[in-house]
Amino acid sequence: MMKEKLEEIRQKAVSEIENATDPEMLNSARVTFLGKKGELTAILKSMKEVAPEDRPKVGQWVNDTRKAIEEKLGAAKEKMELEQMKHRLANETIDVTLPAKKNKIGHRHPNTIALEEVEKIFVGMGFEVVEGPEIEKDYYNFEALNIPANHPAKDEQDTFYINKDILLRTQTSPVQVRTMEAKKPPIRMIAPGRVFRADEVDATHSPSFHQIEGMVIDKGITFSDLKGTLQMFVQKLFGKDTKVKFRPHHFPFTEPSAEMDVSCFKCGGKGCRFCKGEGWIEILGCGMVHPKVLKMSGIDPEEYSGFAFGIGLERIALLKYEIDDMRLLYENDDRFLSQF
Repeated sequence: MMKEKLEEIRQKAVSEIENATDPEMLNSARVTFLGKKGELTAILKSMKEVAPEDRPKVGQWVNDTRKAIEEKLGAAKEKMELEQMKHRLANETIDVTLPAKKNKIGHRHPNTIALEEVEKIFVGMGFEVVEGPEIEKDYYNFEALNIPANHPAKDEQDTFYINKDILLRTQTSPVQVRTMEAKKPPIRMIAPGRVFRADEVDATHSPSFHQIEGMVIDKGITFSDLKGTLQMFVQKLFGKDTKVKFRPHHFPFTEPSAEMDVSCFKCGGKGCRFCKGEGWIEILGCGMVHPKVLKMSGIDPEEYSGFAFGIGLERIALLKYEIDDMRLLYENDDRFLSQF
């Protein structure tokens, strides 16, 4: 009676295993017959009802049945894995004779290329590259630069204020003040970075752009040093034949102040579409550091003097690569960026 029942379980298990078409069905058959609540386990639990003298014989029958089922399961699993491998090999075949897909590699943005070139020139002249916070105190952005509370530059139409004392910096000049407070002269530094102004977006304006401020503080610094430094800079940037021209201007933090033009590197100063027929291109603002700015930063204006200048990084990139719309630098159009 027990032997017949075990044979029935074996045949039933073999039938289910042979009809299994995936690993889940195989596992289900294993659980049904060999699991903790399986049919063979139930028979083992009922061994106490078998006469003591018959238990060894019945136990052997149970073990033989278990072994037969396990062997059938193992063979079915191996066959199924082999078939799956054949299927994968057939469907995932790679034709090595086909041309490979080229990986698209990114590259530096035109702003980054221009900045690295400017930094390389000034570092070669002994300048240090310094950075500062983009969220700045009103004191460093205005007051310490000789811009009083009633100055038009502090109008909220031009500046992004977070509160009355904190704002998004409108220039990188605050880095110069922080440097003067932290270091004793001589100082030679440039401060590149992102700045923010409440401008409308057009071909030449953006509410977020980049500036490179520069400053030299030492004993006996004159306007001639400023002129010589900036002339060397533009000649290395635009070519050795580039000429410079200074025009009087006004900045609250420098005195005297000037704007500097460079001869058009496209036409050599003869006049063309690029320079609007004038032969000159405005490039930066500069001047001698105001004595009041030196004094507020803890430097004696009687002993030290210095010069400062500010360059728009986007302007350098637009001029150097002959781009006529600043918006192209920020639209992330790969057709444009891939040209660099």
